[in-house]
Amino acid sequence: MTASLPSLTPPEAVREQLWNEQQLAQPVAVPGFRLWRYREPAIVLGCSQRRLLAQADGSVPVLLRQSGGGAVLTGPWMLGLSVALPPDHPLACQGLVASYRWLGEAMAQALQQGGVDAQALAPEVLRAMPAERRTAVAWACFGGLSPWEVLAGVRKIAGLAQVRRAHGVLLVGGVLLQPSPWQLMCEALGCAAADAQVLAATTIGAGEAIAHFDAHACASRLEQVLAATLEPQACPP
Repeated sequence: MTASLPSLTPPEAVREQLWNEQQLAQPVAVPGFRLWRYREPAIVLGCSQRRLLAQADGSVPVLLRQSGGGAVLTGPWMLGLSVALPPDHPLACQGLVASYRWLGEAMAQALQQGGVDAQALAPEVLRAMPAERRTAVAWACFGGLSPWEVLAGVRKIAGLAQVRRAHGVLLVGGVLLQPSPWQLMCEALGCAAADAQVLAATTIGAGEAIAHFDAHACASRLEQVLAATLEPQACPP
């Protein structure tokens, strides 16, 4: 089983979306995954956010993904991941919410092993939170909380989304390795500057959570956890 962090051209966010689309273009026969690092910033919108696409000012590349959820700002501060599962895989058959659990816990585990106090958000814990905490900035992925996403303390450090088709399930996620420049995304999409302030206050990068955080080691740990979970094989690099 092999998977690697690709060195990508064209831009990483474009390559990521192409890979995701290819996984669901035909029946998924075996589990597969990829980890993604991004050299340049890009905004990836959820499939229902064409309104934001129309108002983008062109200063940052903007893409639409197949999965739902809110806007994501990718860049060097983020580690992305994609997991493709056959529709009858045990990890895909647990239902919409439960199928996230293993992945959120895997992301939390990789962060914990690097010294970050990270926990996957159980549904019952999420339900007990005030509504304004669950949806601080409704249009941004990192502006809200969903079951099994990952918190470091009380701030969001990793988000999740998924696409389910008759012949496969695609799970995607992003881990904040460093602080995200939320103002860049808000300005590019014509959104309120106050939203950037809220996002900065409610999210955290691993490098903020602990000193001397090793992003490469975190990616390697997450790769190992995914490879072990998805045995016997992942897609070739």
